[in-house]
Amino acid sequence: MAARTPRAAPPGVAAPRLTPVRLENLTDVAEPDFQRGGRYDGARYSRVAAEGMDLGGSDFIDCEFRGAAFNEAQLRGSSFRDCILEELYAPVLLAARSTWREVEIRNARLGSAELYESGWQSVRIDGGKLDFLNLRGAKLTDVLISGCIINELDLGSATGTRVALKDCTIGSLDLSGATLKDFDLRGSELRGISGLGSLGGVVIDDSQLGLLAPLLAAHLGITVL
Repeated sequence: MAARTPRAAPPGVAAPRLTPVRLENLTDVAEPDFQRGGRYDGARYSRVAAEGMDLGGSDFIDCEFRGAAFNEAQLRGSSFRDCILEELYAPVLLAARSTWREVEIRNARLGSAELYESGWQSVRIDGGKLDFLNLRGAKLTDVLISGCIINELDLGSATGTRVALKDCTIGSLDLSGATLKDFDLRGSELRGISGLGSLGGVVIDDSQLGLLAPLLAAHLGITVL
C-alpha cells in the first residue's frame, strides 16, 4: 500500500502592510484658502468647514485634519498622501477617482461616501459610522478598517489585496465582480452578502461560514434536506 501524502498546511493570510503616519513641523492654518486643483503641504487644520467647495484635483500632502466637514465638497480626482483625518464628517462625500496613500481616518461620520474607482494604498480607517461606502471599481492595497459600522459596502468590480475588516458590523456587502486576495473578514459581523461568485480570496471564520452556508447552497443549486 502506497504511503499517504501528507496534507499541505493551509496557506497563511497576508495582513495589510501599514506603518503609522507621523507628521512633524506642521503649520497651523486657521482659515484655509482651499481652491480647485490646489496643493496643500505640511498643514494642520482644526474644525475646518469645506462644505460645498469645489476641490477637484487638489493635493493634500503631510496634512492633519482635526475635525473636517466635507459635506458635498467636490473632491473628484483629489489626492491625500501622508495625511491624518480625525472626525471626518460628510452626509454626502463626493470623492470619485480620488487617491488615498498612507492615510489614517479616525472616527468618521459619513452618509453616502462616493469613492468609486478610487485608489487606496496603505490606508487605515479606525472607528466611525458609514451609511453607504461605494468603492465600486476601486483598487485597494494594504487597507485596514476596524471598529466601524457600515450599513452598505459596495465592492463591485473592485480589486483588493491585503485588506482586513476587523470588529466591524456590515449590513450588506456586495462583492459582485470583485478580484480579491488576502481579503480578511474574520471578526466582523456580516448580515448580508451578494456576489457569492467572487468569494475567492476571502478569509472568513467558522461563525461567518455558518451564515454563508445557506447562501452558498442556494447559489450553487444545492438542496439541503
